[in-house]
Amino acid sequence: MIVADFRIIMNGLLETAKSAALAAGGEIMEIYSDAAQDFGVVKKSDNSPLTLADKASHVCIMRYLQETGIPVLSEEGLHLPYKERKEWKRLWIVDPLDGTKEFIKKNGEFTVNIALVEDGTPVLGVVYIPATGVIYYGLRDEGAWKQSVGEAPIKIPTFADRKNFVVVASRSHMSSETETYIDEIRRQHPNVELISSGSSIKICLVAEGVADSYPRFAPTMEWDTAAGDAIVRAAGKQVVDVQTGIPLLYNKKDLHNPWFLVE
Repeated sequence: MIVADFRIIMNGLLETAKSAALAAGGEIMEIYSDAAQDFGVVKKSDNSPLTLADKASHVCIMRYLQETGIPVLSEEGLHLPYKERKEWKRLWIVDPLDGTKEFIKKNGEFTVNIALVEDGTPVLGVVYIPATGVIYYGLRDEGAWKQSVGEAPIKIPTFADRKNFVVVASRSHMSSETETYIDEIRRQHPNVELISSGSSIKICLVAEGVADSYPRFAPTMEWDTAAGDAIVRAAGKQVVDVQTGIPLLYNKKDLHNPWFLVE
């Protein structure tokens, strides 16, 4: 009975996260589709861009997640000191608009990321691609799915009948270390295909089975990966620290991720 009740609660939280992501995606697309809109781009302290869409999405998501009573760590929200955050055994980690550079370029490769983390482990994740209407979601011990607007969800991973080893890489953040990794993969596999994408879509492509590997040897933050990481884990795959081979941890004192590999 306790297990059944827990599953009901977790599935309820997943539905809340999905609703929040979809609603936030609607807010983003209103701005994205406005021909008269200049997006209100400003630079944050780390020189990364911030737009009106980031802000609108954050406000929208908070309306949903605040109802759960679970604390929220959002890229665009207040970042409390670690001495307070470390007491949170459960929290939401949110990126209201992942891939802001892709949003500004208007190539459609941006996402809304919402994850639930328990004791440092992502256990629930939602990644929504507003420009395509595709949503990925996963829940620990339940599985992971991909769903397009108006269609039934598809359980993932699915495996294409292909001979190539597919590596997915960042469209905006390719590093020399990543190029070295790809060269090593080419020595191990006779047929290597490289595909590029923006935002957390890259993580979802591995979870889905479209790609075999996603190396990220460049800076990222916890909100960039937590939702995709939850989906990857629910799909039976992993996101690991390249130095230790240990799955990524979240709500750390330092919110930067180590270099990682999704496989």
